[in-house]
Amino acid sequence: MIKRHTILFNQLHTYREEVLAIVKDVSAEQAEIIPSGFRNNIRWHMGHIYLDQFLWIQSLTKEAIIDLSTFQSFFGFGTTPADFNEHTPSYENLIGLLREQPTVIEHHYGDILNREYQPIDMGMCTIEDVLIRTIFHEGIHMQSINIINRLIKEGSYDEYPKN
Repeated sequence: MIKRHTILFNQLHTYREEVLAIVKDVSAEQAEIIPSGFRNNIRWHMGHIYLDQFLWIQSLTKEAIIDLSTFQSFFGFGTTPADFNEHTPSYENLIGLLREQPTVIEHHYGDILNREYQPIDMGMCTIEDVLIRTIFHEGIHMQSINIINRLIKEGSYDEYPKN
């Protein structure tokens, strides 16, 4: 019988590979395009996915395995690409970080997936609870990335006006 944690980490890796497959042929320039009607671009969604996963784990465990302050200022809730500057992680950097993140999480938390912590939002009290939530959240942003990518590839978009 396959253990639950094996299934969960398989999902974490598989869905992340799906995100990376969508952006495989997206250039750094295309990752900056914000189609009219959208608030963010592909690069922002990628940084947000990365931040969200670590942020929820950190919120639960009170353990920071990476410094999230830079990511929060660029990819946190309420931010947009208008907040980007020369210190914002590059598109290429984000691809690498997203590729390694599931392995980092599995390495750090694989043996304590069901350790109980003080409950946080929605009653989440284990890493498993958090990963279920963040995988769902990643799917939402994966769909946004997919739609923006399709619009770019089809050339059927007006770019959001830049100030």
